[in-house]
Amino acid sequence: MSNLKKSNINIEVLTNENNLPEQITWTAKEGGIEGAPAEAMFLSLWDKSQNAAMRIDLWNKEFNVDDMKKFMHQTLLTLADSFEKSTGEKNMSEDLRDYCHHFADKMGIAPPLS
Repeated sequence: MSNLKKSNINIEVLTNENNLPEQITWTAKEGGIEGAPAEAMFLSLWDKSQNAAMRIDLWNKEFNVDDMKKFMHQTLLTLADSFEKSTGEKNMSEDLRDYCHHFADKMGIAPPLS
């Protein structure tokens, strides 16, 4: 008998008449999250049969450009962490983190140096 356990993460997107996102909420009951609002999301899934990433990128009309810059920056940083954790490629992960610092500087979102 298997000890596998099923978990669900649900994403609900309300769209307007033009099929553009108005509201995004997500639920992960095992994590204690129920109907939490989100202004944007990037979802990537690996499709082995196509040997390609399948993606859904959404943001609502209230999501401004400055927040998108921060969201992209933080997403890139977490990708560096995930890449290192999954592959052990410390040097390449550090290169990606270095690029993230460059990105933040160029986008004007770098925290001030203390």
